[in-house]
Amino acid sequence: MFLRIREPVEAVTFSFDGRSVTAARGDTLAAALLAAGVETFRDSVVGGEPRAPYCLMGICYECLVTIDGIQNRQSCLVEVHEGMVVNSQHGARLVTGGADR
Repeated sequence: MFLRIREPVEAVTFSFDGRSVTAARGDTLAAALLAAGVETFRDSVVGGEPRAPYCLMGICYECLVTIDGIQNRQSCLVEVHEGMVVNSQHGARLVTGGADR
């Protein structure tokens, strides 16, 4: 389990799968979720196995989440901000018409 060394000086609040999470301004989303005790960020596309951050530097893609309705965001590369809505991903991304083609 990941623990914070000290409480955030300047806190921001966001939601993950409907749950309120408090993080330090400047945290990456992956670090904030790990510090909040989140163990599964997504399910694998092939077998549905639970996945969580591995490299924390944008190489492995294990930390993919949906942020404010946009799928396949690497949580290790996104800084938290007040009010963001984050959801875990289940399976492959949904493909719709328009810009996603």
